[in-house]
Amino acid sequence: MVIDKNARRIIIPVILLLCIGILMVYSSSSMISMERYGSSFHYVWRHFLNILIGFTAMIIVAKIDYHKLRAFVIPSLLFSVILLMLVFVPGIGVPAGENSEVKRWIDLGLFTFQPSELVKITMVLFLADYISKKAHQMKDIRYGVVIPMSVMAVFQGIILLQPDFGAVMSIGILTLTILFIGGIQWKHVFGVVGISLPVVCILILSAPYRVVRILCFLNPWQDRQGCGYQLIQSFLAFGRGGLTGVGFGSSKQKLFFLPEAHTDFIFSLVGEEAGLVGALCILGIFIYLLIKLFKVAMKKENSFGYYLALGLTLMIGSQALINFAVSVGLMPTKGLPLPFISYGGSALLVNMAAVGILLNILKNSSSSPGVPSVRFVPETSKLALFNSRFFKSYGKRGSNMIFPEDFKSDGSNFDVMSSSVWRWKGDRCE
Repeated sequence: MVIDKNARRIIIPVILLLCIGILMVYSSSSMISMERYGSSFHYVWRHFLNILIGFTAMIIVAKIDYHKLRAFVIPSLLFSVILLMLVFVPGIGVPAGENSEVKRWIDLGLFTFQPSELVKITMVLFLADYISKKAHQMKDIRYGVVIPMSVMAVFQGIILLQPDFGAVMSIGILTLTILFIGGIQWKHVFGVVGISLPVVCILILSAPYRVVRILCFLNPWQDRQGCGYQLIQSFLAFGRGGLTGVGFGSSKQKLFFLPEAHTDFIFSLVGEEAGLVGALCILGIFIYLLIKLFKVAMKKENSFGYYLALGLTLMIGSQALINFAVSVGLMPTKGLPLPFISYGGSALLVNMAAVGILLNILKNSSSSPGVPSVRFVPETSKLALFNSRFFKSYGKRGSNMIFPEDFKSDGSNFDVMSSSVWRWKGDRCE
């Protein structure tokens, strides 16, 4: 199988992150794995198996024409709801601990799966399809806010019962961001935020452990042996690592000092063993990958592919950003793994599937021989509204970026560079 240059620019950084993840999962989990299972390789072997499953999913999904995914929007929504409800079924739902009432996983026999991870990619798929169909109605509060936010609220309500407040927040932020880019009005954005803030405050105050988590985020040193312990240990990991780190496998924080060192706080272990240099290298790889993924959206010739690629990029990028922020104390502690690096099969599988979809979008954005590449930017998109004239002038220098307002009343537009007529068919330039 021949992989083109643009696809390699996405696959290579993903493989780099996966390889770093294997090393760091082994280093961070070897001691706890030995204590629990009598082998230092238990977690890293499971992680390697998760990578194989994720890579297989990526390859399979990358071969499916992303246009066909539109037929699965409604079934995927229903399927996600069913999986979320299965969490509460005795014998299927898996609790977080022996005496814990928190249920976020379902038992699939050979492995467990966290349905809330699937909800993220399902919402992106739904929003991409919805916005592409309702592009010129997104400024209407009914179509731009009420309908899509109602779908989101159904998922959030079920997830709150698990409970998983962090997943609720991340899904809400992701949804609102995509809707904002999709063209909803600023006043609607502020309206949603204004309504959401009191609800968030009520949810926080209704659960004492959430209040404690917020207070410890503001000042972890007030309870250094209690709720602030994990964050303080994360700080110590970064501080001990210094500029170049203590060396691979030489971390002291993994010796039962830093909880969840192989999952949510694996970036802290990177800071300790590889230092500031290693942490910045990982940050650089993520930035490079996200730029390449963002360019996939900007190369699309139809609005569905544009919003789907943009949404998946935001999904991966927001998870990485939140994990980085939590590790360095810029956000309250949230159980969100670092994409492609942390131990966690559900998140890894979903993220690899997202990469597979993006690779297929990239593949289908390639022009036929002799046909110039056209970049579609929906006129309702905030990315287009920043300065459409700039993009047009940039397009004349080689990118051929086409805007809907460029088309004549008969739905066609003459391209001087290619001496061809492009026709407007639905949300697609042909």
